[in-house]
Amino acid sequence: QVQLVESGGGLVQPGGSLRLSCAASGIIFRIRAMGWYRQAPGKQRELVADISTATGITEYAGFVRGRFTISGDNVKNMVYLQMNSLKPEDTAVYYCRAEVQKQPLQAYVEFWGQGTLVTVSS
Repeated sequence: QVQLVESGGGLVQPGGSLRLSCAASGIIFRIRAMGWYRQAPGKQRELVADISTATGITEYAGFVRGRFTISGDNVKNMVYLQMNSLKPEDTAVYYCRAEVQKQPLQAYVEFWGQGTLVTVSS
């Protein structure tokens, strides 16, 4: 099995910063992409940012571009999300996602972490 474990969430004041980390472990041959999604109370889960492990190409949701930066460490199977200039509307549970190939020639499978809560409030 594959496990994704997020860390780094917490309470921060508006304008502050947080850095989320996600570590993937288990039976992993290759990870194609890793990313961050979030879900606020009463809302659907939405993409925040993702990154291709092969090319380093990143994609950001419009509402975080310029404030958040996603990065990855292919050796450690980790992905990070640096969040700056946080706003109250960024309050949500942030989930890590990875597309994992467990064995050569197998299809990629999507895995999710349990989530880490980010609360932006004064």
